[in-house]
This record gives sequence, C-alpha cells and structure tokens, in this order.
Amino acid sequence: MNRLTIRTMNSLRDGVYGDGGNLWLTIKGNTRAWSVRFKSPLTGKTREMGIGSVRHVSLADARRLAAEARQMIFDGCDPIEERKSQKATFKQERSLKFDDIASRYIQEQSPAWRDPRQAPIWTTSLQRYVFPVFGDKPVATITTEDVLNVLRPIWTTKTETAGRVRGRIERILDYAKTHGWREGENPAQWRGHLSNILPAPTKITKVEHHAAVDRMVMPCVMKCLITSNGLAAKAVQFLCLTAARSGEVRSATWNEIDLNAKIWTVPGERMKAGREHRVPLCDGVLEILEAVLPLRDTQNGDYIFPGQKIGKNLSDVALSKALHTAAGTKNVTVHGLRSTFRDWAAEETDFPREVAEMALAHTIGDKVEAAYRRGDLFEKRRLLMQEWCQYVTRSELQK
Repeated sequence: MNRLTIRTMNSLRDGVYGDGGNLWLTIKGNTRAWSVRFKSPLTGKTREMGIGSVRHVSLADARRLAAEARQMIFDGCDPIEERKSQKATFKQERSLKFDDIASRYIQEQSPAWRDPRQAPIWTTSLQRYVFPVFGDKPVATITTEDVLNVLRPIWTTKTETAGRVRGRIERILDYAKTHGWREGENPAQWRGHLSNILPAPTKITKVEHHAAVDRMVMPCVMKCLITSNGLAAKAVQFLCLTAARSGEVRSATWNEIDLNAKIWTVPGERMKAGREHRVPLCDGVLEILEAVLPLRDTQNGDYIFPGQKIGKNLSDVALSKALHTAAGTKNVTVHGLRSTFRDWAAEETDFPREVAEMALAHTIGDKVEAAYRRGDLFEKRRLLMQEWCQYVTRSELQK
C-alpha cells in the first residue's frame, strides 16, 4: 500500500505502476491516468475502471476513490456496474419535469413553514401561473425566457403576486441545482439578472397599507363592538386591546392565558418573528375572557374564540364582518387596528417608541440595538396597554 509518492511519480516513464490496494497509474507519453483493477464479485472476471487523470485527480484523491471501490467489492458490488447505475439515475433525474421537482420541494420544505397554509398556497400559485408555461419541461432546460413567459403577463397587473411567483421559481431551481439536476446560474434570480429586464416592483406599484380606523373614532367603534355581544365582535375587541395579529388571536387557546399574572403568552411558532411573545392583559381583555369562559371546550381545540365547526377557530372573515359592522364601513381592516394603536401611541402618549414597537412584536431593525437588548419592556408595556384600554373604552365608560 501507498508505494507511490509525488516525487517518484514525477520521475516515472511510460509504463504501469502499482500503488497497492488495487490502485494503478498508467503513463503513456504525456498521459498519466489512474485506474482500479479488481475481480468482479458478480462475474469473477478481472476488470479495470478508470478514475481520472493525474492532472485532475491527486494521489490522495485516487487512494480515496480506490478505497471506496474496495468497499463496494467487499459489499458484493461491482464498482463499474455501480457507476453505470448512478449515471443512468443521474440522467433520469436530469430529465425530471419542473412540476415534479416543485412538488418534491414543497413536500420536503413545508414541515419547516410556520403557517400550514403555505404549502397549498405555493401549489395553487404554481398551478395557476407556472405549470401551464413550463411545468412539463425538464428542470435542467429551463431558461430565462421561460421564466419571463410566466412573469411578463402579470408583472405590471399583479405585481405582488408576480414577485412571489418569481421567488418560488428561484427557490425550486436552486433546490434542483443543489441536487445536481441542473447547472449554471438561476434564470429566476432577480439581482443582477431579471432586474436588468423587468422594472422594479417598487416603481410599478406603491405599497398599500392596511386601511385603519382613525384613532379619533376608535372609541365609538369599540362601543359598537361592546354592544354587539357577538363572539367575533369580542375577538375584535381582544385583538384591538392586545395589538395582536388576527391569526394570533383566532388561534389563541386557554392554556396560553395566565389569568392570575394577567399575561397571554403566544408561542413562537405562531409569531411572525418566530419568537415567543408575552402580552400584558388589561382590564378590558380580562372582562372579555370572563365573558367567553363559559364557551371553553378542552375537547374541541380549547380555542378562546371557537368557530362554528368542531375543532376550528373563528375565521378571519368573521372578524372582518364584525369590524365592518361596528365601523359602518368596509374600508377598514382588522390588521389596520394595529396601525390605529400605533398612531395613538405616537400622537397621544409620551411612551418611548420602542415600547410601542415591542407591544406590536415588531422585530428590531437595528442589529446592534437588537444584540444589546435583552428585556421585553413588559411592565412599561402593561402601563401602555392599560392606557390604550382606557382610551378606546372611554365612550362606554362615560355613557
């Protein structure tokens, strides 16, 4: 074993030289190539398998490849037949269609996605916009023109959707490249590629913010919600008084509530930032919880705001309808209540900006600040939320 050295190899002339362990070096003129000689465990015949030239395969790599071949032989496999099988599999996989690769990607990645709705959303968007164009095309042959044929018809009319579709195509093609099913640059890449062809999304459409209830009329809206008595109306009140997101409220369960400590702890998997979030519960929220407590059903999801179907929570549509009824208009959104709260905190209070931002569970944009901040300003947020409660319920208190 290991008879050859780099120094001796440089001085060798034409001939065949053994390194030991089935590894051989053949020199003929300017050609120097490695090979592995072995007796096939399948046929008993002596065979020789090339493993590359000295120019591309070092002595150390050649020994490693020879060791791998010996292991195959020991396991009863013929290295040459195994290589043929791998090449056939690789060739077959390179001919896999884009829609097959997309399905694999979604199936493998979706367990890591926080929102279970993402998988069907991905599938639906691909089926609607991508598969009809190049879904049945081998993933190795997809070009920039293919991607543009998908994006151009919707880039200016459905800009946000088009951007998401482009990103999904890019990730699927990256997935295929990592597996060795395609080569070269990603044709769906934006920076330095499609950005040179398509206009920037920000130049096409302005960002549309969620329509919010004006902070000055919020007490009147809250009064209507309180007098409604419907479960959806109570969920909207709960959302408003906690400045939480719709999904966080609708999926809230009783085991997340600590009535004694007056804290609602939202688990990280339900938070947009992926981190656990503690919410101080003001007096108004405690009253809501007391009112809906008789509806508690631990055998049916234990949701604070259960839906009509068994095991389901209230829908986002139900909350929207309750808010529209209370506000007397459809030109406001449930998510916009967070903006209402933020406007009020900025315009009507002296609380520091970071307290209001943390109440909204916003991620700290400044990396340095994020690195040094350890607390969650909980007690300051408790005072803020109690003051917010008093503000929005003042009409009810004064009647």
